[in-house]
Amino acid sequence: MNEWSAMDDEVFRALGDPSRRLLLDRLNQRNGQTLTELCADLDITRQSVSKHLAVLEGANLVTVVWHGREKLHYLNAEPINAIADRWINQYDRRRAHLFADLKTALEQETVSDNDFVYTTYIKTTPERLWQALTDPEFTQQYWGVQHETDWKVGSPMAWKLGDVTMAGPGQKVLEHDPYRRLAFTWHTITPEFAAAVEMSDELLAKTSSEPLSRVSFDLEPDDDQVRLTVIHTGFEPGSEIRAMITDGWTRLLSDLKSFTETAPALNPTPAATP
Repeated sequence: MNEWSAMDDEVFRALGDPSRRLLLDRLNQRNGQTLTELCADLDITRQSVSKHLAVLEGANLVTVVWHGREKLHYLNAEPINAIADRWINQYDRRRAHLFADLKTALEQETVSDNDFVYTTYIKTTPERLWQALTDPEFTQQYWGVQHETDWKVGSPMAWKLGDVTMAGPGQKVLEHDPYRRLAFTWHTITPEFAAAVEMSDELLAKTSSEPLSRVSFDLEPDDDQVRLTVIHTGFEPGSEIRAMITDGWTRLLSDLKSFTETAPALNPTPAATP
């Protein structure tokens, strides 16, 4: 029998208030909103909305991202995923169905403007998590890919999926701040990759014509955990790649969390400064 965690309590407390559920609904309809936008047409004071958002952020149901001077709020489905995975089998069919509906609703529109934003807490150190994200020996184990690069900003990156190598112009390291922030362009969709994942010719034509997107990883220590925020951005409206990555990222980050928290081989050495 699993025991309740403090985060479970925070999530259920946050969801127990109708005003906070309303704010989540608004973010589910259009994500990435400012406080002013969220307050529009609501019979709730700005101060109350701000307090509700703070509770939702504390429960990890909302992730805040700063775009210049704008503070944008994004719905984060990770706590619902965790609760569903941990508890759903302990409830009867009707209640399990309600949980599944809530989980689905929170995942349908992960963020607006075609961005993907996801925050999770991993019980590890920034050094171990950094190694899990950058060492090809470990990315192969939970991701199934290896990155070939020296991790210097501006250096090219090649992605290896088994015998398939994805490389191309613009595929490079964008940011490298050891134990704090990593960013790179997403891989080129090549015919070899399409064949490896059994992608149709029509989908290959659409995805290979899209501009490269970018993904960033922000690591922030939090007691004995690391708060990891992943932002995947740069998609055009109607992007096929954007439609493909949501479920993939959710599964991948769950695998990363499990791997990093349990892998005994993770014993990082100091990262080289580019």
